[in-house]
Amino acid sequence: IYPPSNLTFNAFNLTPLSELKIVLLGQDPYHQPNQAMGLSFSVPCGVKIPPSLLNIYKELKADLNIEPSKSGDLSSWAKQGVLLLNSILSVEAGKPASHSSWGWQEFSDAVISKLSLEKSGLIFILWGNYAKSKKALIDTKKHFILEAAHPSPLARTGFLGCKHFSKANEILKNLGKKPINWQLT
Repeated sequence: IYPPSNLTFNAFNLTPLSELKIVLLGQDPYHQPNQAMGLSFSVPCGVKIPPSLLNIYKELKADLNIEPSKSGDLSSWAKQGVLLLNSILSVEAGKPASHSSWGWQEFSDAVISKLSLEKSGLIFILWGNYAKSKKALIDTKKHFILEAAHPSPLARTGFLGCKHFSKANEILKNLGKKPINWQLT
């Protein structure tokens, strides 16, 4: 089962709710050995960068002229207030979405609903139809939503060119909040 049990709630451990600025919603953890680390789209240092994350790096380069990192570890984003939340928090090895009936969606939906209710001025980044389906849980009068196609190479079009990194930082600046340093080392 991935990620290792001590990393299942890593998104919450690395992103203090008091510092929360952005929720970047993923679907379920990577299902190959050593990939999942409890943060959506992120893999540990030294692990081959998955295709979706490579496209995220391409968008970072096009949007903010940030050179792609050699690491796939997005922990620095999490520590700055980006909740890298997967809707499903665990997966069986080699079987994507295998834990979709374990109740994780109810848990993550409750998290999204609670954040929407109790916070204001959050930015929800929804990539792909699955993430976009969670829009109904978010009070759009209190929060900002950025939507695009999934960064997977299997998605036809619509992710590259979305400029969500610069748009998110512009929103944060307008709210008087410190923008995210999207640069990874």
